[in-house]
Amino acid sequence: MAVTLRGPTGSAPLRTALVAALALVAATPLVWMVNVSLMPAGSAANFPPPFWPAHPTLDNYRELLFAHPGIGGASTDYRILPAIVNSIVLATLTTLAALALTVPAGYAFAKLRFAGRARLLQAMLALAVVPTQVAMLPLFLMLKWAGLVNSYAGVLAPWLAGVYGVLFVRQATLAIPDEMLDAGRIDGASEWRILTRIVLPLLRPVVVTLALFSFLASWSDFLWPLIAITDQNLYTLPVALAAISREHARDTELMMAGAVVTTAPVLLLFLALQRYYLTGVLGGGIKG
Repeated sequence: MAVTLRGPTGSAPLRTALVAALALVAATPLVWMVNVSLMPAGSAANFPPPFWPAHPTLDNYRELLFAHPGIGGASTDYRILPAIVNSIVLATLTTLAALALTVPAGYAFAKLRFAGRARLLQAMLALAVVPTQVAMLPLFLMLKWAGLVNSYAGVLAPWLAGVYGVLFVRQATLAIPDEMLDAGRIDGASEWRILTRIVLPLLRPVVVTLALFSFLASWSDFLWPLIAITDQNLYTLPVALAAISREHARDTELMMAGAVVTTAPVLLLFLALQRYYLTGVLGGGIKG
């Protein structure tokens, strides 16, 4: 006899209220960040610190994004706009490289039989538990030997072998019935055609999730661009903001404006793609 477990009467409103309270707690720092970015300079230093701007202004954004006259008439340029362009270019290239390399690799590990597959998979699983920071020094020395330091190629290099991406795609591809692929092979389709015409449409939520992960990780990455780039013209947005903060640590409103500029694009991207993201993470794109 089947037994259905039900929660106590009235528990649904309680759960809703609890989730709403947790969401409010999580959103409060973000709301405060936006509010402080709209305050005049020095307002956030008051005690107690205000939560809402008494006189909202966009001066912090104008000062951060555009060159303006400084002390003595000299022009002050934080070079944030070039850094934003650099971050967009690098994040886009990272996403394309991750999809181009990890998706075919994940499919191969899941559905193809080749010599050494099990050993390679074991090696990848072992690499997945190695902290990224451990590999930064040898990777930097290799890139220095190859002459790729202080270049886009040097910043992109760590993303070309995304172990987690390969394993993520492999795990999702395992759910595809082999009969579907065998039918394509019987019809004379090549493995590449099977991947692009059969596998990829089924893995659409997974691919979008992988692309989102790659873009967000590259956009917010600070440590590796800081190591691999020395030319200020190639700074990414996190590195440029860190350089500004060394001289303007007390300018809370200006720094919060920089945080909003960094957070807003990826937040909007996540909200736009959250349907695919949730499907890819929770259940994949395949329905059995």
